[in-house]
Amino acid sequence: MIFRYKGGHSTVSTDAQLARELADTAGATLVALREDTDLVGAVLKDAGDRASQEVLSRLLAERRPDDAVLSEEAADDPARLTARRVWIIDPLDGTREFSEVPRTDWAVHVALWEDGGLVAGAVARPAAGLTYATDGPVERPVGRPQRIRLAVSRTRPPRFVTALGGVLDAELVAMGSAGIKAMAVLADEVDAYVHAGGQYEWDSAAPVAVAQAAGLHTSRIDGSPLTYNQANPSLPDLVICRPEIAQEILAAIANLTTKEDIA
Repeated sequence: MIFRYKGGHSTVSTDAQLARELADTAGATLVALREDTDLVGAVLKDAGDRASQEVLSRLLAERRPDDAVLSEEAADDPARLTARRVWIIDPLDGTREFSEVPRTDWAVHVALWEDGGLVAGAVARPAAGLTYATDGPVERPVGRPQRIRLAVSRTRPPRFVTALGGVLDAELVAMGSAGIKAMAVLADEVDAYVHAGGQYEWDSAAPVAVAQAAGLHTSRIDGSPLTYNQANPSLPDLVICRPEIAQEILAAIANLTTKEDIA
């Protein structure tokens, strides 16, 4: 289900509601920054990363002071490795798109890992007025598409995904950030998002939490589970897709065996 972005600030009672509130509040800050500043390019990117990180870290300190945090924009605290609850955040997913006003294909990621798994998440698309979150029923498209649509990077489509598209005879659909590609599966804009070019936990935790809540297939490209709150936060590959085509996609990936194919 697509949840409309409202921004603002409210008292919350659950972690899922808090995930949405955090993503929306940081998103509102980013929208205002874009509208109220003359910053451009790399300077705007840096200002966006910094402003969103400040909002998220402040709210988490206020609302969940005993929880650990793993963020792309903060130093990693090894104490998270023994914590029961860890918020995994990407304050600004898609800094390139954020800096290219008026693009809307950038996002804010907020996820909660607890006792070994993702239990809540939100992916806000602030410039589009949308938030996908786990604080209510999350719907997904059903059935097998006539022809698979595969999300790819609009600026750096990796050789691996291009090769996979050829094996699957898939339509390649170019779009922005990781969160945008993942949520495009829920929005029925694509049927699968496959990545093997290198990512970190904060790139995928919130999208995977929402995708799992909707009943989409999520895994590594070898079919193994995606695991979070690891000592090394690198999580370089993933598959998010309709479950009806998961085995077809994983089998096609398995057939791409050369280093050239998976580079």
